[in-house]
Amino acid sequence: MKSRLKELRAREGLNQTELAKLAKVSRQTISLMEREEFIPSLLIAVRIARIFNEPVENVFMIEEEL
Repeated sequence: MKSRLKELRAREGLNQTELAKLAKVSRQTISLMEREEFIPSLLIAVRIARIFNEPVENVFMIEEEL
């Protein structure tokens, strides 16, 4: 799963710790999602999308297998 977390954080001027607090997750979770090593639950994905005022599908994208 691809994400635009890093790009959106930069746009909003947030660091990983600040985003983590807003999303009610650990900073490590944000880091793992940015490195595409963790797929967030629906609840976390929706929280993060709301923080950035974006649809979930604009924050997290599923890579389709060919």
